[in-house]
Amino acid sequence: MSTLDALQAVLAGEHACVYGYGVLGPYAAEHDQPTVSSAYDAHRFRRDMITELVRARSAEPVASLPAYAVPFPVADAGSARRLAGLLEERLTVLYADLVAESAHSELREASARALMETAELAARATGRTSPLPGIDPPAG
Repeated sequence: MSTLDALQAVLAGEHACVYGYGVLGPYAAEHDQPTVSSAYDAHRFRRDMITELVRARSAEPVASLPAYAVPFPVADAGSARRLAGLLEERLTVLYADLVAESAHSELREASARALMETAELAARATGRTSPLPGIDPPAG
């Protein structure tokens, strides 16, 4: 995988997160609203930043889909929190790949920060943590 491929994968993930937070936002518990709003804004910011990084490599950024499949109905605070956790967990994997593929120290640093932020949001939503967010533990 190249850095550009990893950037495009992260961009696709950010598109999905922006969409997903739009779906779950109205159902989030009142005490979760500040976190949901902040996460939504962060994903929009990173989406735009990654778009520019792809363009800077003379490539066409992957487009957002008109709609994304939501893996389960979101109809209450519990399902909204579950979707937020799933979105963030999926994104940690993509940022871990980008960290691994980034030869440029500034991109690697920004990707590592995004990885930590998505891992923290996933932990808040799911109540679970991982010793190496975004990286599968070794088998056995």
